Amino acid sequence: MPTIPSEPASRRDVLRGLSMTGAGAVLATGSLPAPARAHSPDLTVLRRASLIDGTGAPVRRGVTIVITGGRIAWIGDDHGAPGHRAAKVVDLRGRYVIPGLWDMHTHGTLDEKIAPPLYIANGVLGVREMWGSPPLHALRDRIERGDLLGPRMVVASNIIDGPVSLLGPLPAKVANAAEARRVVRAEQAAGADFAKIYSYLGRDAFHALTDEARAAGLPVAGHVPYLVPMAEASRAGQRCFEHLLGLTLATSGQEPEFRRRMEDTPIDPADPRAWYTMVREMERLAADTYDPAKARDLYKLLIRDGSRHSPTLSVLNVVTQPAETYADDPRLKYMPAAVREVWAESLKIVAPVTPEQIAQQRHFFNRLLGLVGRLHRAGVGLLGGTDCYNPYVFPGFSAHDELSLLVRAGLAPMAALQTMTRDAARFLGQEHTSGTLAPGKAADLVVLNADPLADIRNTRRIHAVMTRGRLIGPRERAHILAEVEAAAKEQGSAAAVPTCACH
Repeated sequence: MPTIPSEPASRRDVLRGLSMTGAGAVLATGSLPAPARAHSPDLTVLRRASLIDGTGAPVRRGVTIVITGGRIAWIGDDHGAPGHRAAKVVDLRGRYVIPGLWDMHTHGTLDEKIAPPLYIANGVLGVREMWGSPPLHALRDRIERGDLLGPRMVVASNIIDGPVSLLGPLPAKVANAAEARRVVRAEQAAGADFAKIYSYLGRDAFHALTDEARAAGLPVAGHVPYLVPMAEASRAGQRCFEHLLGLTLATSGQEPEFRRRMEDTPIDPADPRAWYTMVREMERLAADTYDPAKARDLYKLLIRDGSRHSPTLSVLNVVTQPAETYADDPRLKYMPAAVREVWAESLKIVAPVTPEQIAQQRHFFNRLLGLVGRLHRAGVGLLGGTDCYNPYVFPGFSAHDELSLLVRAGLAPMAALQTMTRDAARFLGQEHTSGTLAPGKAADLVVLNADPLADIRNTRRIHAVMTRGRLIGPRERAHILAEVEAAAKEQGSAAAVPTCACH
């Protein structure tokens, strides 16, 4: 593989960097030895694009991007680009290039004929899978080897919860500090990229878990345990909070009263959802008791600790609307019948029904949107995630819903994009290879037919996708979507793709 410069390079630099390959000879001489005249399969040139590189810099117009070996070799003005007569050249005049998106809260990638191709077709080129298992590690290996088209994957541990759980027997359940430490060691040995914690984890077990994870260098993310205040969880080392759970309590002037009731109410092992329902109602009520001074102190703490929030507004939007809202969603054609049936039935459990309930839930959702805007304005890090494979949260497609909802919450389009590009890569420790577009970084990018900074909904107007240097043009992308639709029709039952039961 050629040596790729790590900073924007001159024409001479990139020629030197490519000179160890056939592609380098082509760039240097401007021609191919006879009889070969076809483009080099390892060299692609994207010409005259409008570039949104993800750094926050203004749009650069008339830009050419040279890709080789799955990486970006050169970015610059078209008139200064290296020679490329033997390359595959794609003219992108009038189109916009953005970094590939990361969905930072996903489930369901194991449904390999459905989810992985839908991610790619929608420009979601990386995912953070939030419920790890050995089959997911095996699937990631197949994608990395090139045996299966799919996104880059960061994979959680098995969910770690208390001895009573909404998720039944599936999580790793811990009742005390010793058990929590053992689970952390076991999950790290099994290859988990981070520890995923859940709502019913007890306070002592939580602190032992974060202590053990810190010693092991294993990040901790997930639900803030309901019996652990958010500020305490952040100080202990939880670095990402999902779904805005616990945030209305943490910013409420009445948090002590709410917490006393939670602590005084035992969890019934025969009906754990009853306790959860009580807490969620308290969270809804807490949203109307926002204390600006208390919130400012929390935001400062989160920033100091480097703790982020992944709001997953897509799933929160769904569960606060009547169950029939999405019954005719055209994207359902990409989901197997068994998934559609589960979604329809499970949403009925939580969706509002009466006009009063509907109004109440919409008010609550608007309060949550307001909190997301406040987090962003305060400087708390946000990560764009969807919680897909929960009802009507679609692999790939819903990433664009999430971007629109983040803008609705008050983020500028650029800031919303960065929650799924630059900021996601930074959080994952992959900022040197992912998240923004620059020489030396992975050639993961999306080509759009319109400017997403003018209207964030334009991220849906995908012309082409490049993943690991492979360009998927309009025709191949349409073919991928058609194959998923056919697979959905043929698939008799849904793959085992557990999701968060809290929704």
